[in-house]
Amino acid sequence: MANPIEFTPPKLQQIIEDFQWSDGREKAQMLVEYSENLPPLPQWVSADHDAMEQVHECMTPVFVQSEIKDGKIYFYFDVPKSSPTVRGFAALMQEGISGSTVEDVIQIPGNFFQPMELEKVLSAQRLHGISAILGHMKRIATNSLI
Repeated sequence: MANPIEFTPPKLQQIIEDFQWSDGREKAQMLVEYSENLPPLPQWVSADHDAMEQVHECMTPVFVQSEIKDGKIYFYFDVPKSSPTVRGFAALMQEGISGSTVEDVIQIPGNFFQPMELEKVLSAQRLHGISAILGHMKRIATNSLI
């Protein structure tokens, strides 16, 4: 079976490796730090928030928007500050995937986060939400090819 990290963009690979080296408490703290560092939405996105797509599979309201510039896809997230783990995951996805090619995003395996061992700090429900966020990003990337 292939290692899921092999099919991830380099920035995301580095984030995965950082999580691999941390223990449970550090993993939770890293998610909180990512949460605190989620960039604000660009003005053009916040001005038309209704155009953002909601990840309905998440219990937390997660909204995502994308744009393609120079053959690269960029993602923007809006997640409430009151949900630091989901917000942190969205922030790490934004950092790790934005600027990748559409094809690279589509190839990210659904289980890419398993080596991060997030199950040590997140519930199964949160892990399902993480999968849903990635699935939504991949659908957006796929639809951009049409």
